[in-house]
Amino acid sequence: MSKSVYKDLDKLPSGRAGDKTSEGCLVLEGGGWKGLYTVGVLDCMMLNDINISSVVGVSAGALSAIGYVSGQIGWAARIDLTYRHDSNYCGLGAMRRDGGITGFTYLFNDILEALPLDRQRLMDPARKMTVTATDMTTGQITYFEKGKCDLFRAIQASATVPYVSRPVMIDGVPYLDGGCAEKIPYSWAEISGEKKVAVVRTRELSYRRKPGAPKLAKLWYGKYPRFMESLETANEKFNKTADMLEQKAREGSIFLIAPSEPVVVTRFDGNMDRLGDLYWLGYHDMEKKVNDLKRYLNLTA
Repeated sequence: MSKSVYKDLDKLPSGRAGDKTSEGCLVLEGGGWKGLYTVGVLDCMMLNDINISSVVGVSAGALSAIGYVSGQIGWAARIDLTYRHDSNYCGLGAMRRDGGITGFTYLFNDILEALPLDRQRLMDPARKMTVTATDMTTGQITYFEKGKCDLFRAIQASATVPYVSRPVMIDGVPYLDGGCAEKIPYSWAEISGEKKVAVVRTRELSYRRKPGAPKLAKLWYGKYPRFMESLETANEKFNKTADMLEQKAREGSIFLIAPSEPVVVTRFDGNMDRLGDLYWLGYHDMEKKVNDLKRYLNLTA
């Protein structure tokens, strides 16, 4: 098999998640290709009949949410671990077609022909899904709820990486990656009032970000002063949120899962062995905590 494709594709799990859902909100952090950790966690959850009724994701978390809400075990992993080095999915081909590093046109058309998506189940109103993107005119998060928006366009906005991608226009408003304002979309869980909240991180719990924005920010986005403010404060907000989530997890008011080992995968990593290993790290980390999560959700362990 080509080195551009993960060597153990045939070992990835497959199948369909059960129809029964449990009440709660699943919060998915972004992180580029580090999102393969999340995909591993979600596949393990589905294989163990843990199907939380509401999901909110940002950036890579928004993309990871698709396969979980549609109940397709292994679907997201097969896409990422097959097409990572297809330039139409990630690279110059994507730049030409979509003006960004990720080929959403290719994903939502060509790839879905090869690996079909259960759209009927994805759009089932019993399974709620929300994705976040940053409104560049206000610098604030916008919540796009499934059934009230063009979901695939909203996912594109949520996962459109700044500096290397042009903004996504929705109703005349320019949007970029939701992580520009909020890297862990926990605020939606608070707004929606869900009593049970499970959060999937993509970096080890000890990870914290350096305050401030890259020096390029003012050059790229100086005409959007409120967006600039969000970029400047996003990392500090992330650190405070990470501290708060750990405290809530210790208190037992949320369920929190994060990589059990330091994550060496970078935002645009192309090493297929590392990407595959990260997927399995997420899978096995969740496997060890399945009974804990079931107890938290009041499911039969």
